[in-house]
Amino acid sequence: MNVFKNYFKSLFLLELFRGLSVTGRYLFRKKFTIMYPEEKAPVSPRFRGLHALRRYPNGEERCIACKLCEATCPALAITIEAEPREDGSRRTTRYDIDLFKCIYCGYCQEACPVDAIVETRIYEYHFENRGENIMTKEKLLAVGDKCEAQLAADIEAQAKVR
Repeated sequence: MNVFKNYFKSLFLLELFRGLSVTGRYLFRKKFTIMYPEEKAPVSPRFRGLHALRRYPNGEERCIACKLCEATCPALAITIEAEPREDGSRRTTRYDIDLFKCIYCGYCQEACPVDAIVETRIYEYHFENRGENIMTKEKLLAVGDKCEAQLAADIEAQAKVR
């Protein structure tokens, strides 16, 4: 019985016409193509893009040099060096992220007790010269200063699921 069924399908090209019917259904529907450079697709608040370091409202950097992000990074992309300050607190002197090594898993953001390191919604970045893939502390703070309003809103939106 199964042999006759397969012979009938191959003789009348049923699979081909089923495929053409799917193509025909979508041929006359409204298209949903986004013209990328002019139109941007919506990005989720939980999107993991370019990294940023945040500051407190008084302008002081949030990172307390606990090195939890460095320890949890599975790709070993984060390098931190710290020194104690004159008031007794620790702050980072070097905070580097190698974006070629980074797998954008978000573990660094989850491990941070003070929400210092976060991943932004920025997905449009590129490198033209050797060494630009290393995000230094100054670059990370600049990205954080530029995107602080969006970062604060995203963290607040995620607060109930974190």
